[in-house]
Amino acid sequence: MEKYWVASMEEFEFGAEVLTQPVLKRLRDIANECRGDILKMTTIANSGHPGGSMSSIDIYTIVYSLTDLDKNKVVVSHGHTSPGVYSILGRLGIIDREELLSFFRYAGGPYEGHVESHLPHIVWSTGNLGQGLSAGCGFAIASKLKKENSHTFVLMSDAEQTKGQVAEARRFASKFSLNNLTVVIDYNHRQISGKIEDIMPVNIKENYIADGWRVLEVDGHNFESLYEALHTARNDKSYHYAILSETVMGKGVSFMEGNVAYHGSALSGEELERALNELGIENDIDRFIKIRKEKEPQHFIKSPVHELLPEIKVGTPREYKVGEKLGNRNAFGNALAELGRLNEPGTIVALDCDLAGSVGLKVFGEVYPEFLIETGVSEHNTATVAGVLSTQGIHTFLADFGVFGIDEMYNQQRLNAINGTKVRLILTHCGINVGEDGKTHHCIDYLGMVRNLPGFAVIIPADINQTDRIIRYLPKMDRNVMVVMGRAKEGVISDLDGKPIFGGDYEFEYGKIDVIRDGNDGVILSYGYALRLAIEAQEILAGFGISLRVLNVSSPLEIGAEDVKKIVEYRNIFTYEDHLVGSGLGSIVGNLIALNGISMNFQSFGITDFAPSGNAKDLFKKIGLDPETVANRIKEKI
Repeated sequence: MEKYWVASMEEFEFGAEVLTQPVLKRLRDIANECRGDILKMTTIANSGHPGGSMSSIDIYTIVYSLTDLDKNKVVVSHGHTSPGVYSILGRLGIIDREELLSFFRYAGGPYEGHVESHLPHIVWSTGNLGQGLSAGCGFAIASKLKKENSHTFVLMSDAEQTKGQVAEARRFASKFSLNNLTVVIDYNHRQISGKIEDIMPVNIKENYIADGWRVLEVDGHNFESLYEALHTARNDKSYHYAILSETVMGKGVSFMEGNVAYHGSALSGEELERALNELGIENDIDRFIKIRKEKEPQHFIKSPVHELLPEIKVGTPREYKVGEKLGNRNAFGNALAELGRLNEPGTIVALDCDLAGSVGLKVFGEVYPEFLIETGVSEHNTATVAGVLSTQGIHTFLADFGVFGIDEMYNQQRLNAINGTKVRLILTHCGINVGEDGKTHHCIDYLGMVRNLPGFAVIIPADINQTDRIIRYLPKMDRNVMVVMGRAKEGVISDLDGKPIFGGDYEFEYGKIDVIRDGNDGVILSYGYALRLAIEAQEILAGFGISLRVLNVSSPLEIGAEDVKKIVEYRNIFTYEDHLVGSGLGSIVGNLIALNGISMNFQSFGITDFAPSGNAKDLFKKIGLDPETVANRIKEKI
């Protein structure tokens, strides 16, 4: 069947006020066929979630069939209902139905257990419940920023409405008047463990109304009622809507209806036979089972396809002078503001969680207030919105304190990585130079966290000049990038002649290691705020006649075996960082040394426990990471 079989009819894009009988009959037939496909693919795979797919399939059928999918976005938040989503995509000819039935949940095949954005017209990979509405907000606000006339539908489950991120997204949609956003909730009153009223009651209707939404209530298996609600939501340009669709888990098969046992359990062969008889559908699964055993899928997992980031002007690097006292976060803010001035409005967007003055975004907000998206204290929603924006041809900067931007947003950043986003995540207040704020605000695990996210790059600038150049370099990077900064006004690092090391002709290159001081007796590898401490330690050791080379590893995740082999001749290798030693640069270098069978005198200096509150200089002394203590330990080691 053609994807846009209804394109010539008034119902397409919900233009007509009511459904005509021919379209109504076809929708019913498609939904019934999809129910058969849902049950077949899950039984063939002996895995999957048929119950929720059966309750959602009427919603999927009407939304996917009547929407211009090349223009609008459909986000499925309860990604475990992938059998339902895949079945309608198969019936509309968007994906290969025969291959889908044969290779659902097949190792290495594209039809995975939860919806994945590598498939056509699946715009966001989901599975972690509660993130779909945030993704929908991202697509809707991107459309507004780009002045596009498109609509976003978010299809959700009822149980996930208990998630805090959903509440954050509801408020976001209202603050930014996302009248191009419609939510349809599959309200089947069931979740894995039983009835939602017993597991965790939630006032879905009241919550949406309280947060400024218009709510419509319909029978989710009645196409006429669904259509009228979608027609209202789609054509009302003043409001955003939530449609509560009363449904039945397992709808269409008598022994499945309302039974939570079928939430995540496939039917047996005997149960499938009974179910298909009730639906009036032929049981032909033996053919697909044979294909699954004897062949391989012809379509494979590919990277999600997103809009390309536009080329932008980055201007001339700003050179800060030796003696100038400014924090890296301020240098970031100055550079970002200049990028805003140099380029077309809307090509760059920044997001803030009520910390604009602290993370350096205030200056950008003064230049382009309409493109500084202030989300308040709602980190989870903000992370997902930023991820989506970065896939829509917008250079997206999200700045936050480290303990929020990676520690608190970790799951959202993980899903961003899965979706192939290109977020510029700026983390400030990292390390223990945050000082008096105490251990709850000392982000000392950022490398350990992001090392677990494939595709993420990490850059840790050493001073304000390098920060400026890094921010101007970021638009070249076609991936997620985390830039890490401290809190202190760190000033400029100079060479032995008193000239800025990262000024003049210096050009930042991702992965490049910079020589800060030269020496013959060993090497200290460091980065960020700790680099200036390493320089102090090197100067102390020079007084003992020990000459150490100091290297700035601003891209610690890129250091590799070849980098380590280049410094083998020094024999004495040390790492120095204000990060947990077990997951930072020390562990990266130590692992490379061990894997390559290199014999050398190696020691890492870093944090071993949460640090107390106090003046930063006192804290370094307290935990034995001050330059004097480290220098003495290096002297003993050598």
